[in-house]
Amino acid sequence: MKRNKNTAPGNSHTSVKSSEPPFIVVGAGLVGSLLSIYLSKRGFKTEIYERRADMRKQKISAGKSINLALSDRGWKALQGVGIADEIKKIAIPMKGRMVHDSKGNTQFHPYGKEGQAIYSVSRAGLNCMLMDLAEKKGARIHFNERFTGTVAAPAPAGKSASDDMYLKMENAATGKESAIPAKRIFGTDGAFSAARLHVQLSTDRFEYSQHYLDYGYKELLIPPLENGDFAMEKNCLHIWARGSFMMIALPNIDCSFTCTLFLPFEGGLSFAALDTREKAEKFFRETFPDAVPVMPTLLHDFFANPTSSLVTVRCYPWSIHDKILLAGDAAHAIVPFFGQGMNCGFEDCSVLEQIMEKHFGTNRKPEAVGESKTWQNVFREFQEARKPNADAIADLAVANFTEMRDLVTHPSFILQKKIEARFSALHPGYWIPLYSMVTFSDLPYSAALKAGARQDAIMKKILATPGIEQKWDSHEVEEMMLKLLKETAN
Repeated sequence: MKRNKNTAPGNSHTSVKSSEPPFIVVGAGLVGSLLSIYLSKRGFKTEIYERRADMRKQKISAGKSINLALSDRGWKALQGVGIADEIKKIAIPMKGRMVHDSKGNTQFHPYGKEGQAIYSVSRAGLNCMLMDLAEKKGARIHFNERFTGTVAAPAPAGKSASDDMYLKMENAATGKESAIPAKRIFGTDGAFSAARLHVQLSTDRFEYSQHYLDYGYKELLIPPLENGDFAMEKNCLHIWARGSFMMIALPNIDCSFTCTLFLPFEGGLSFAALDTREKAEKFFRETFPDAVPVMPTLLHDFFANPTSSLVTVRCYPWSIHDKILLAGDAAHAIVPFFGQGMNCGFEDCSVLEQIMEKHFGTNRKPEAVGESKTWQNVFREFQEARKPNADAIADLAVANFTEMRDLVTHPSFILQKKIEARFSALHPGYWIPLYSMVTFSDLPYSAALKAGARQDAIMKKILATPGIEQKWDSHEVEEMMLKLLKETAN
């Protein structure tokens, strides 16, 4: 990257010569790449700085990924910039969960109504495609550049101080420091965000917390069969729920499945306890008898791939005046058990676009919308709108871990889902299952959390009804639910 010899005040960094400083996106991950497309579409000069190397030019290391599940919120955000059709080329629909019991038997649980599905997509494959599309839309991406802070822009000779600023960057390969002029900064650099740390250190009374589960995860693999086909039903999320732990498998377009084992870090049955090949092999053969025969590299993968942690990050505020805004995991990292981390981050992009359109109109020229006060209002409205919903989906994601690893095999849980599906089909205006509210709508997460709690309280009473197993689909139960809904209405 060519730089001139202009120097930012108080340091020895060099800067890019530019008549109008660009909007800078810190982080070329999923949210950063999509956000840059939104900004470019509005006509803003946009550049992305990424601390890692270009994954499109390197062999992507396996072993530390959970396949993504694209659902309605994510698709809406992709459609907002006209790229949903491109992404669908690398996505596989999953119409429900295929639950595997300890004897190898399976049972299919549909996710929603007929025709509804979530879509499995490789994180790396999606990220590469989004970076390609970002560049096609006009964004420039700079790799191996680590964000380390900001400094104020120098005042032009004979003029007052500028509102612009410089990003301080450090090249990961050479260690060379540089300063990049920026109009505004969007921090989308993940759960362990350098941009968030800068906001934290620059903000009085900044609230921050991180909470780790006692569980970790490890990526495993089910490769294609010798004939090149899928080893299991491809249009499902496969789940081996075992009470205190679980394994899941999501399909890939190369006919493999990416598996993820969720297990406690320590304890009697844990990653720490499975410290020899003999122990690991015995554990898998006894626990996942139908999976082991289609996992020829199981033991190699188990010991070669890292064990990764699961963290929830909450913070506030997400912005500094009109200068810096956090989004995606940098603002609200969540655990993966509702499949909403990426979808929530993508929804950040579409909500920010709605707020920009409110203030700036459609397709306004950048120079016509550069007022600092207006941008400050945009950032403030964004964080006020998204913070309650980010907190809600964080809570829902942790709660759904219990459902996935334990409840999906319980007869009462299966019965509850049947009752809810029937009642929702009869009275769609009165009842939408929580999973459908989160996954197949754009209802605010906070509203879904509230409605889900009300419905859960009603279902506890319904399931306690004598003889419910025999009369679950009766008019009597339907009337009971209508009555309880009326009694609990606000």
